[in-house]
Amino acid sequence: MAGSSFGNIFRLTTWGESHGAALGVVIDGCPAGIALDVSDIQAYLDRRKPGQTKIATSRREDDAAEILSGVFEGMTTGTPVSVLVRNTSQRSGDYSEIANYYRPGHADYTFDAKYGFRDYRGGGRSSGRETVGRVAAGAVAAKLLREFGIELTAYTRSIGPVAVDMEKFDRQAILTTPTCMPDIEASARAEAYLADCMNSRDSAGGVIECRISGVPAGLGDPVFEKLDANLAKAVMSVGAVKAVEIGDGVEAALHRGSDNNDAFCMRDGKVAKASNHAGGILGGISDGSDILLRAHVKPTPSIFSPQKTVNRQGEEIEIAIKGRHDPVIVPRAVVVVEAMAAVTLADALLLGAGAKLENLKKIYGS
Repeated sequence: MAGSSFGNIFRLTTWGESHGAALGVVIDGCPAGIALDVSDIQAYLDRRKPGQTKIATSRREDDAAEILSGVFEGMTTGTPVSVLVRNTSQRSGDYSEIANYYRPGHADYTFDAKYGFRDYRGGGRSSGRETVGRVAAGAVAAKLLREFGIELTAYTRSIGPVAVDMEKFDRQAILTTPTCMPDIEASARAEAYLADCMNSRDSAGGVIECRISGVPAGLGDPVFEKLDANLAKAVMSVGAVKAVEIGDGVEAALHRGSDNNDAFCMRDGKVAKASNHAGGILGGISDGSDILLRAHVKPTPSIFSPQKTVNRQGEEIEIAIKGRHDPVIVPRAVVVVEAMAAVTLADALLLGAGAKLENLKKIYGS
């Protein structure tokens, strides 16, 4: 299977299946000298692990990280960093029934069409548990970015019809509300909406927003390695994400140029922008403003209501999915979006190091 790696210099490769022995990631290109402890990674994994709230799957996993290589005496060595997370709560029998039919909204049919064979236990490589490796890599990338004052904050912007009031933004609420919303009142309304979905044996989707501050101007390239294009690819690669926006996103198509253009100005002796409709990226290159992106996430496809489908014999049948499933994917995907954005920025930071001759001379002395 191709396509399990992402990045150019800071490059991650995830491995493992939902119901296999373990999952993990190999991170290549991580610079030596970054202080890294397993607790740094565990803090990120704890934000996505299942079984923590009533609006998450009841599958309980410790998601305990083990660093197998690339760290010595608390510092990265410059060699590949390998992180392993063991599966401990598999109930593969919950999925034996689906081996012979295709679940609506899942990758069952497309996997069969491509490979002629699939691991039906929890979705195999298409499962949301694959993101364990992404999140571990994102934790490492975030530590690198903090060395340069770059910080990422992702949160749930909306669930179904319930959206946060940004005037009531509370960063701490992202970590304390079950919805990962930065607005406690909106979170309560979203929880009520999800309770109604669950009572109806249905699910919900939503929007994740990620704000990246402290990004210097000049990251990214103007053609095929555009920063916004790479961010979009990184976030779109997360299962259930169906659309990505940067800045004003689709709203920009409704504006006139005079409204959409961000005027330049001087602020504290530096070039700045009076507004940020572009979302921090112009021509594929960061402009020094906050980068703002949004990921639109579809409703969880595993629902307990009867659905029509087809089995591998080509017969039309009706099914009712069993097992342990999230009624909404969004809250647990917040840290995944943040992680993939961090990996993309770390890669762009390293790629940009050789953009100027003067940078190379500082490194090698000439």
